[in-house]
Amino acid sequence: MNESEGTSGPAEEHVRPSGADDTTVEAVGALTEALETVERARGQLYGFHQLTGGADLTLDRAVELLRIGGHAEQADLVEREILGRNVVPGCWTFQLVEAYDDTYYRPFLEVEKRVRQELVGGRRHLYEAEMKEARRTQGHPDHTARP
Repeated sequence: MNESEGTSGPAEEHVRPSGADDTTVEAVGALTEALETVERARGQLYGFHQLTGGADLTLDRAVELLRIGGHAEQADLVEREILGRNVVPGCWTFQLVEAYDDTYYRPFLEVEKRVRQELVGGRRHLYEAEMKEARRTQGHPDHTARP
């Protein structure tokens, strides 16, 4: 369907519900934007987790090569002081990831969803949908409201 066949505006899930004012739509948009930033931070945390774990596994090879090269004292030092070491007191990176997920990430997801549900009928990206509608050129084939 093209715009002249009844799709000239956004889909219903991207239309502001009755009673939602500009400030509310902007506030929910800001909350969702913050969640998107948390999603990126969580990805960085998983990257940190995987990179640190990979480095720890690479230490096995370093220790082995130090021993083969006749450097038992240095191999023992790396093995004793670094291999398997906590990244913060009492924790490996998987424990940091789990604590972040349980303490911050999941509650953030739940609160963002609840606020969206209560204030804009659960609609996602409403602020952006309105921005898209305001910025697109009506009738242009690459500015359609819907896919």
